[in-house]
Amino acid sequence: MRDQPFIDRLMADISGRLPTDLGGLRSEVERNVRSVLAEAVSRLDLITREEFDIQQQVLMRTREKLEALEKQVAELEKNPDA
Repeated sequence: MRDQPFIDRLMADISGRLPTDLGGLRSEVERNVRSVLAEAVSRLDLITREEFDIQQQVLMRTREKLEALEKQVAELEKNPDA
């Protein structure tokens, strides 16, 4: 699961806030909270940073192509007989 480090950080924070006198219930609460967090995160349809960076590069190339095409259209509109 690619979201595991995120869930681990959340669980560490949550575990640190749980009362210490829960005894055996503490591990059960942690297990249930981890399960709920994992399910919630999986429904968010998140992407990795690498996937985001790739899409950002694709968008930049597309923008450059669009600007070049806009420039060509502007030139053609200036000189319709060309």
